[in-house]
Amino acid sequence: MSFARLLVRGIHLSSRRHALSKFTMPAMSPTMTEGGISSWKKKEGDSYSTGDVLLEIETDKATIDVEAQDDGILAKIISGDGAKNITVGATIAIIAEPGDDISGAEALAKDSSMPQPNQEEKPQAKDAPPAANISEPGPPSPPVSPSELQVQSPKSLTGDILKGGRIFASPIAKKIALERGIPLAELKGSGPEGRIIRNDVESYKPSTSALSGTTATITSPGPSLDPPYTEIPVSNMRRTIGQRLTKSKQEVPHYYVTVEIDMERLLKLREVFNQKLEKSDKLSVNDFVVKACALALRDVPEANAAWMGETIRQYSRADISVAVATPTGLITPIIRDATNKGLATISVETKALAKKARDGKLKGEEYQGGTFTISNMGMFGVDHFTAIVNPPQACILAVSSTVPTLVPVGPDAAPEDVARGFKTAHIMKVTLSADHRVVDGALGARWLGILKGYLENPLTFML
Repeated sequence: MSFARLLVRGIHLSSRRHALSKFTMPAMSPTMTEGGISSWKKKEGDSYSTGDVLLEIETDKATIDVEAQDDGILAKIISGDGAKNITVGATIAIIAEPGDDISGAEALAKDSSMPQPNQEEKPQAKDAPPAANISEPGPPSPPVSPSELQVQSPKSLTGDILKGGRIFASPIAKKIALERGIPLAELKGSGPEGRIIRNDVESYKPSTSALSGTTATITSPGPSLDPPYTEIPVSNMRRTIGQRLTKSKQEVPHYYVTVEIDMERLLKLREVFNQKLEKSDKLSVNDFVVKACALALRDVPEANAAWMGETIRQYSRADISVAVATPTGLITPIIRDATNKGLATISVETKALAKKARDGKLKGEEYQGGTFTISNMGMFGVDHFTAIVNPPQACILAVSSTVPTLVPVGPDAAPEDVARGFKTAHIMKVTLSADHRVVDGALGARWLGILKGYLENPLTFML
């Protein structure tokens, strides 16, 4: 090898040995703006290879593994396990390539975590005089007579402070302060970013100067009447669910339509099918509901739509979102093109997606999208409930439990039922919540009527 090539190689290796890189919070979905770190799978100083799982990212919908794209070293972790509300693109670690010098990782990490200066703040002019040093003693002030002393009321003190901005306090802190007559303006918050919390209010003691100028009798606060409680941190998923459902309930003009469905034939057909299936493959009532909803959407495509603001988007395929409860919140994995899938396929896919949802392992494409949602609480013995529309979708179906109910019979019923005048039927209530901007009441009622026909005559699934 020539001397020139050796020299170039030496320069290249020398530069590489100091090449540290910032590892930023990745965007795990197109709509993700922030996330949390569930846990790091590598420790500081550990080497990793392509394909190794570096950490688990907690998004608003699931916990996702982040794999290494190249070989390297995890030089420094900036945001540790449990960190939340990390903006996409923010530096969460320092990485290096194999053989790099990682001694500068600590300095790079500190540099990455330092807050950026506010660009809107104007720098102080060079010729401006320095600020006065408040620690330097000045000339003694003239004595003030007692009559000139005025105790500033909480109202005026609050007004003076509020001139510079709003006082931030938790709702419970505001409530306790109002009940006990404590001026929030005199408190110093110990919560995040100086927020006044409950403990600050309960530990408040009036200042001596404020008490000396007033003759009002101050009653010491009594014991708190609030029961013991535990503050539970809100996960990214639950925070996002809360924001979206609150917005939906406030902005979407909901209306609700309920029908009762006789499930006698469906339950018998399900029993016949399940006799020949393994326990893990048995069909559930929800599998039939998913299939029936897809068929009804095919027959009434106007209900398979979404509100897009300036347009109504009508879908030509039924992608059914199925609500699944997880420890961190509700998530809706999707059965794609359910119209063209059999009951067995729907059952297998639903079970697999539900397990991945509870384990926090859903991929973005497995829960993003969907044209119609089903929320089934029948397994909990719920007789009736209504669900909140999941925008931009226009409809969601709330499915309740199947309950034995006495119903009147006609002349075409079994002789023993005709003699009694009634029979016991297995009735299931379903309630359609619809966005009135997209689905009118008559259209929603027509769709429910078709769904009822499919579920009461399940052999039509086979046609």
